[in-house]
Amino acid sequence: MSGLPTAAGVLDGIDLSGRTALVTGGYSGIGTEVVRALAGAGAHVLAPARRPGKAEEVLAGIDGVQVGELDLADQDSVATYADGVLGSGRPLDYVIGNAGVMACPETRVGPAGRAEWELQLATNHLGHYALVNRVWPAIAASGRVISVSSTGHHLSDIRWGDPWFAVGYDKWLAYGQSKTANVLFAVHLDRLARDRGVRAFSLHPGAILTPLGRHLQAEDLDAVMTLDADGQPLLPDFRSPEEGAATAVWAATSPTLDGRGGLYLEDCGIAEVVPPGPQATSGVKDYAVDPEAAARLWAWSAEVTGVDAFA
Repeated sequence: MSGLPTAAGVLDGIDLSGRTALVTGGYSGIGTEVVRALAGAGAHVLAPARRPGKAEEVLAGIDGVQVGELDLADQDSVATYADGVLGSGRPLDYVIGNAGVMACPETRVGPAGRAEWELQLATNHLGHYALVNRVWPAIAASGRVISVSSTGHHLSDIRWGDPWFAVGYDKWLAYGQSKTANVLFAVHLDRLARDRGVRAFSLHPGAILTPLGRHLQAEDLDAVMTLDADGQPLLPDFRSPEEGAATAVWAATSPTLDGRGGLYLEDCGIAEVVPPGPQATSGVKDYAVDPEAAARLWAWSAEVTGVDAFA
């Protein structure tokens, strides 16, 4: 036994009846365990999926789950799904942006006729940015928005001069940039939304062996391995999907976070801010929680997507 909390353990004794959660990527890895735990506590869970047939198969038997179709890399799909959510009239208590791609081969997506967006930034950040902004009218006062990042954000700040990797694509830097964007998104959303009582958080779920790593090969792991002072690799303590889902569920529901927001969380707690330098195994880089950078990324995201609920 690892002794780490699980998503179900976090919600032990908590009744979420009457609450609604929207969880992206809820049919794979930690997302499935987030859905299972929230639904098990009584919440109605919206589980949009790029492959809804697969999602229905994976989530069959979990009561209170509603599968829909959503491709976060396609802004038209995001708009269509968000319109359906708004049309239902159901308020959202929790929005958990969990879906993502990691270290994939160079792939371009984007508006029709302009397939220039790098896939990881388009999916991991811009898809969630647009989704939250489009469903904003449905997010309940005192709701929470959770952005699932990772220590991968240590790999790269936002590449303001070339966010699309028009020159010299590097799949790990692209992943790191998208994870930094996840953190900055929560920082600025919290600043914009707190007056309504809505708070936003980002988090590192821990190292989990899930289908997220389907593109990885041995040399990929060697390329990003964190080394100790003697140059030896620091191997992460892999946790189960149930344990990996715990911090997301805690971020959404814990009364410990009442009145707080814009924070980066790990291990069901608030992470320390770490200075620039080599990749570490924990903590949040200072550039990822910089409020000026967060505001700049929000403005850029609004420009490229054409969506801003707070304009």
